[in-house]
Amino acid sequence: MNRLVIAALAALMLTSASAQAQKLDLNVITCKQFVDYDKENIGLLLMWMDAYFRDEDEPAVIDFERMKTIGGKLGEACRKDPGLSLVTVAEPIYDEN
Repeated sequence: MNRLVIAALAALMLTSASAQAQKLDLNVITCKQFVDYDKENIGLLLMWMDAYFRDEDEPAVIDFERMKTIGGKLGEACRKDPGLSLVTVAEPIYDEN
């Protein structure tokens, strides 16, 4: 799991010079902010959350179909209540998938 988190964080830092200057506290990011991001940043957030919500003993495998499914569910849930915290909305979705 740690390798996956490190890889996702490294990818986040390398996306662009302007992104490197920004900090993103994933505990306070809202659903509205999530759905307003571009596809690249949404993908990076999904990779990070996949590692964050993964059980420690699960293999470090990125399942892009699963990410697509979860991304769709997150988008749908976030559009219903854009003021909620992304992590709060994501936790039950990751638990059921």
